[in-house]
Amino acid sequence: MTRIPHRGLPWWISAFLCGGAAVLILHQGALAALYLAGLTALAPYQLAPTQPWNVPQLWSLACWGGAWGIVLAATLRRFTGGGLVVASVVFGTIFPTLVAWFVVAPLKGQPVAAGFLPAAMAIGPIVNAAWGFGTGVGLALFGRADRRRRAADRRASREEVLGERRRALPDRRFAG
Repeated sequence: MTRIPHRGLPWWISAFLCGGAAVLILHQGALAALYLAGLTALAPYQLAPTQPWNVPQLWSLACWGGAWGIVLAATLRRFTGGGLVVASVVFGTIFPTLVAWFVVAPLKGQPVAAGFLPAAMAIGPIVNAAWGFGTGVGLALFGRADRRRRAADRRASREEVLGERRRALPDRRFAG
């Protein structure tokens, strides 16, 4: 059995990059749309320093999005293609939102679950679903290069076998 050399990034690096990029593009994009629609007072792309390390909020969110991307990829490792994207949206809607409501908010001295105000509570699932969508699409396109390579190898070997069978069969076009 020959070992195929690894092509592409390790899956966890792809997951981190997809999660971070999804924050910058879709999570903050959804927040921008909600902000422009007047549904939230939270402005997107904030560069205010976070505590305790004074990292700009946007880069902190992108880093956490990358960490969540690794968790998502590990959790949904059996999914591929469209199923991965749908599962990622569900994952993003539920898990990061619950952690933000019940772990992060109390640590920051904020009310649990946005004070249980429905309008404020809706923001988290919306922006996190957008993040999940972006991460899922990114992982479906760029993650798991080893799986795509194995699938291509299986297709190629199947075609080789079919080609050998075709050559072994007599040509029936001219049979009387």
